[in-house]
Amino acid sequence: MEAAAAPPRRLLLGAFGDPGHAFPMIALGRALAARGHHVTVQTWQRWQGHVEAEGLAFAPAPEYRVFPSGPEPLDFYEAVARATADTLPLVREVEPDVVVADILTLAPALAAELAGVPCATLIPHVYPHPPADFPVYSLGARMPRTAGGRVLWRLAQRPVERGLARGRAELNHTRAALGLPAQAHVHGGISRELALVATFPQLEYPRAWPAHVHVVGPLMWEPPARDVELPPAPARAGAAAGEAPLVLIAPSTAQDAEHRLLRAALRGLADAPVRVLATWNRRLPSRALPVPENASVVDWLSYARVMPHCDVVVCHAGHGTLARALASGCAVVASPAAGDMNENAARLDWSGAGVRVPRRFVNPRVLRLAVERALGDPAIRARARELAAWAATHDAGARAAELVEDLASRATVRAPSSGGTV
Repeated sequence: MEAAAAPPRRLLLGAFGDPGHAFPMIALGRALAARGHHVTVQTWQRWQGHVEAEGLAFAPAPEYRVFPSGPEPLDFYEAVARATADTLPLVREVEPDVVVADILTLAPALAAELAGVPCATLIPHVYPHPPADFPVYSLGARMPRTAGGRVLWRLAQRPVERGLARGRAELNHTRAALGLPAQAHVHGGISRELALVATFPQLEYPRAWPAHVHVVGPLMWEPPARDVELPPAPARAGAAAGEAPLVLIAPSTAQDAEHRLLRAALRGLADAPVRVLATWNRRLPSRALPVPENASVVDWLSYARVMPHCDVVVCHAGHGTLARALASGCAVVASPAAGDMNENAARLDWSGAGVRVPRRFVNPRVLRLAVERALGDPAIRARARELAAWAATHDAGARAAELVEDLASRATVRAPSSGGTV
């Protein structure tokens, strides 16, 4: 007997405007709307047309310049307080049953709390709060194999814990200014009601999960893009057109301003028996790219349509690109550029679905060897196909939507906080 459909809900989703955060939230909104809910997405103005094209209501998010960028930059928590004040009227207007806030967007969560509305957090990458004996998040270190290694990581976590305590104090100061009670726990930007972790469970180190945390799988969305022609096999490869392995070079849209990875990969694969498709993601190179005869270079392309035809994806390990590649069954060569890319590349390496190349080793020869390993190691290719099979049978959007519906159905009505300055 099928479960009864959830009653229609009003839902407000708030996301930071970078693609790695806005796109998963739009994917969640699309999944919720498909189930009959009325969804409003609050994010940066640049995505308004795309949000509305998905049949979702759009609300512009406050876009403040945060220290040290100017003019008139704000301290981070000053910006949070101001954005919360700007978002609270939207919460009162929409009257949502649940607010879902991106992990980098505190204002919708705080405004929801002020209005007495249940709030969930969407984490569009691997979970950033490791147990004490795990590697420090974002360093890109692998899980320890021995008891001694676990002891060393517990020691290394102490400075991180002090930093988290300072962050808690700063957030509590902001909460007090808004009329909200202090929190005793760190990572106060992650909801204790529901946290949706939008990554592959195969990229999460084994651990005991808190009851409110659910790894749902990657939430994927991309803006429309024109079709591109796949490159033919190079003549010297001795293969018919379309038979030589296809390697996609998919650099970050935000990192590597000089296209170091793109240039090195094009040079390294110039005489390889592969087809190469590369994109510079509408970030115009400062000088001409070295495009060999076995390669095609385009300004933009659809990963959703191209990656299923690829054998290997070379990237910086941004989570969205990495997740799309693995969901397409591609082995991945990852050279992290910054931030959580280091963590993503480490998890890729640990999962066995790709090859990690530290940034300091990025050169044509190393990338050529990494691609050859990804193509030639049957275990890597098989593992990538396993993750693709998992993604094909686990609808991340539907699972996340079910959890949001459950939060709406079980949440008790809470009185709005009073006595604040908002």
